[in-house]
Amino acid sequence: MQVQIIKNSKKWVSISLIAIIISVITLFTKGLNYGIDFSGGNLFQLKFEKVLDNKEVNESLNKLSKNIKQFSPNARKVQISEGHDLLIRIEEISEDEKAEFYDNIKEVGKYEIIKEDKVGASVGSELKKSAILSLLIGGAMIILYITLRFQFKFAIAAIFALVNDIIIAIGGIALLGYEINTPFIAAVLTILGYSINDTIVVFDRIRETLKRKSDSNFGELLDKSINQVITRSINTSVTTLLAIIAILVFGGDSLKTFITTLLIGTIAGTYSSIFIATPLIYLFEKNRDGKVDTSKYIGQEESEDYEKIVV
Repeated sequence: MQVQIIKNSKKWVSISLIAIIISVITLFTKGLNYGIDFSGGNLFQLKFEKVLDNKEVNESLNKLSKNIKQFSPNARKVQISEGHDLLIRIEEISEDEKAEFYDNIKEVGKYEIIKEDKVGASVGSELKKSAILSLLIGGAMIILYITLRFQFKFAIAAIFALVNDIIIAIGGIALLGYEINTPFIAAVLTILGYSINDTIVVFDRIRETLKRKSDSNFGELLDKSINQVITRSINTSVTTLLAIIAILVFGGDSLKTFITTLLIGTIAGTYSSIFIATPLIYLFEKNRDGKVDTSKYIGQEESEDYEKIVV
């Protein structure tokens, strides 16, 4: 039994559009929770001997906020994980204020410093620009590669599918409220690579199918091509997801944003490679319901050779 991709293309695209709309609304309403990498400031991660009480921690920080405004309730971000770990992110403070913080937090209990980071606001702004630039360069290189290997309309369909994956991945992280940090950018770039690889496998099968003489129209040939690779694409993605889920469960908080982004992006990328990119190619084809001209895909001379040898 074949999956009717082209016939039900409106349904597949609608599902993706709903996910995109939810993601965009989330981005406008909740916004992104930028980590210290992009917003600048100080990050403290402390491990206490005793199990922490949220109320006790906040009372201690409230006392400190009388002298240091960065520790005020609305300015600080506090997270307690695994009972003993305290993570605090605030705007940039001086070395004297940092020493005061370490001295003041002793009233909560004995602790050891696990991590301390400091990023200037200008550095955070520069990282944002670099992240956006890296995504734009990656997209441009993908368009160039697919145009040279296939056709320009294939490249445009692939980029639309990638934009779908990125928006859904970013929207999912915004909805969950996870911090946007440099590993997040690495995850997005990984999604670009994984998704385009999956899409190219589908495109390659489409090109091979279009080379052969057939009485089927363009849409029927696209459906035939997808059904030949859909099992392979899903099996590959499931294998990848099993590894991602294992890391998500056992990898700890430090990998949470990176792995969750990969999880959402891999699911979205598998879906878009099959149910978004190919229907877009169908829509871009002017003679979509007519006989396929094989010379557009392999050249006129090769097309004549295929007509001689393909039954």
